[in-house]
Amino acid sequence: MIERSHQPIPDDRPVTPQQDDPAAAQFEFSLRPKVLSEYVGQEEIKKHLSISLEAAKKRSEPLEHILLYGPPGLGKTTLAHILSSEMGVSIRVTSGPALEKQGDIASLLSNLQEGDMLFIDEIHRLRPTVEEVLYSAMEDFALDLMIGKGPSARSMRLSLPRFTLIGATTKMSMLSAPLRDRFGHTLKLNFYTLSEIEKILMRSAKLLGCEATPDAAKRISKSSRQTPRIANRLLRRVRDFAEVSGKNVVDEDSTLKVLEMLGVDELGLDHRDRELLRALIQKFQGGPVGLNTLSASLSEEEATIEDIYEPYLLQLGFLDRTPRGRIATDNAYSYLGLTPQPRLL
Repeated sequence: MIERSHQPIPDDRPVTPQQDDPAAAQFEFSLRPKVLSEYVGQEEIKKHLSISLEAAKKRSEPLEHILLYGPPGLGKTTLAHILSSEMGVSIRVTSGPALEKQGDIASLLSNLQEGDMLFIDEIHRLRPTVEEVLYSAMEDFALDLMIGKGPSARSMRLSLPRFTLIGATTKMSMLSAPLRDRFGHTLKLNFYTLSEIEKILMRSAKLLGCEATPDAAKRISKSSRQTPRIANRLLRRVRDFAEVSGKNVVDEDSTLKVLEMLGVDELGLDHRDRELLRALIQKFQGGPVGLNTLSASLSEEEATIEDIYEPYLLQLGFLDRTPRGRIATDNAYSYLGLTPQPRLL
């Protein structure tokens, strides 16, 4: 399994779907629904999980291991906490990069109680030696450990209570097949509809103790990239502006002013997205251009462009990846108000 370097996320970019600072993480945690019925969106997943929850409760057994995958900010961590709440058990939370050696995961597993859940975020970033410990833990509920070194080394097996492992990943392809096959449920989270984002925003506003107008929620939802985390982050910025302006209501006027200050348009693109498109069109005649050349022209790391900026531009159809490099589509020209130019491929 290839370990990819983790690139720093621009902390001044409100439309970045990744988690930002600890204060924002706490803010997001306070807005999370506690039960499945309060969870907005992902209807197919909710139906699937509600059946599994009811069956597990009837049998008085833990849930099967669950793998959640999809783009960041769609609610994988929220679902994990909801499942623990619905089952009435404790949940231990960690992440793949935090588990550096076998003893780390062994300590977590040995301290679980019967039926407890272990949530591992970014599970695709587990070290191979740590991942191997999970194989027997997930299948046989046992830990196989080596005691000592050299000729005197011996193997020891420790029994574990029956538990549920919930893994979350944004890069399904980076999970090894042996680990992936040990999950009983593999569920993909999809992007939310605008109406679902609006419901989430109205609920979040109530939890924050402020009132949001339907027009404001609709405008924020358009700029949210169909991602609840981004929507809640934009709501927080608009709420701050409204309070400073002496308003008790998050209205459309405040929303438009804040989005204009942030440089976020109705498609959820900010100035960095537009800078990338303009560089591709104006400096390189729309492409094709190699990623390393584009990276040098923007003074951004290649992985940052590939993992942070490009996915949403590809989703909108503004960018295309070809064997010869990146190409700006006709949609990108139209978005910037430019006329597409013929290019040699």
